[in-house]
Amino acid sequence: MRYIFAVLLSVFWVAQASALPRDMRFASIDGGTINLSEWAGRPILVVNTASQCGFTYQYDGLQALYDRYRNRGLVVLAVPSDDFEQELDTAAEVKEFCEINFGLDLPMTDMERVRGPEAHPFYKAVRAETGFVPRWNFNKVLIAPSGDVVGTWGSTTKPQSRPIVREIERLLK
Repeated sequence: MRYIFAVLLSVFWVAQASALPRDMRFASIDGGTINLSEWAGRPILVVNTASQCGFTYQYDGLQALYDRYRNRGLVVLAVPSDDFEQELDTAAEVKEFCEINFGLDLPMTDMERVRGPEAHPFYKAVRAETGFVPRWNFNKVLIAPSGDVVGTWGSTTKPQSRPIVREIERLLK
């Protein structure tokens, strides 16, 4: 019985997966452009972040996750956003804050909108394909190497939580 349930659940999960456009681009916090197509074939964890949020401590977990799995192909992409009015005023301030306080070296976008009519096209595509919209800072979207959205988590799910790590390890096999 458990086996049948697991098979049905996996079929449902696959049926819910949706490929995002492969040419999604973000402005980089370092200048230039981040093109998700450069990471085709690799899992990407995309997280909307904010420097003045109660969940900002999760930067440590995001960096640790990136350090642990980057050599196996994982990309962790931070997307600073002031949609919830908890981000610093400029991308330069965000970058300095993250480097000084968390030693971040994971990829970061420039400040972006993550919800509403002015949301970045990535977040509009995730919403159209899965219905997921960030409800707060530090929401997570895991993209499979195929470009499918395979998981979404809210702010209270820590980056190194069992559900996220389990999905990442499954994708890296």
